[in-house]
Amino acid sequence: MTEIIKWKSITEALLFAAGDEGLSLKQLMNALEAEEHTVRYILSDLEAGYQHQDRGIVMTEVAGVYQLTTKKEHAPYLKKLVESPGNQSLSQAALETLAIIAYRQPLTRLEIEEIRGVKTERPLQTLVSKALIKEVGRAEGTGRAILYGTTDEFLEHFGLKSLDDLPPLPDGGEEPVQEEADLFFEKFSQTIEEAK
Repeated sequence: MTEIIKWKSITEALLFAAGDEGLSLKQLMNALEAEEHTVRYILSDLEAGYQHQDRGIVMTEVAGVYQLTTKKEHAPYLKKLVESPGNQSLSQAALETLAIIAYRQPLTRLEIEEIRGVKTERPLQTLVSKALIKEVGRAEGTGRAILYGTTDEFLEHFGLKSLDDLPPLPDGGEEPVQEEADLFFEKFSQTIEEAK
């Protein structure tokens, strides 16, 4: 029984870390190095625990992918949090992520993380919640990762008529990835300041 509790805890952590992309049964089986019936039992037990307890999150399955989501009845409170005046400014991480997407769209989360060199899940969530970026499709290949691109609200927010109005990046040849991310952020910051 103690082992099942440990596996539930690990599974919950994996689903949390996967974020909105979720994990398939096969991905969970590989990560846990467990048989299908064991993983199904763990998922079923986790789901029951979320439904029968006074919890703010639930586990959902959509198209064979499991993910943790907030309860629908809490939506009005989440909306207040997103729309509150204290949450209007963007962090440096969100601005860097937004700049990379603006110049290189469409991109997957992993491609953005390769450029930034750090995890990007929280900045992506912030940008999606502020409607500055959105899902614009799915990448080809295994997992069909979400592709992100900017929105019309992005253009409106920064006073741009189109993406062609973004300041051009200098032809730097083969710059290291981190320098490229810094350059994106620097150029994008200049555009933001000029738009104010």
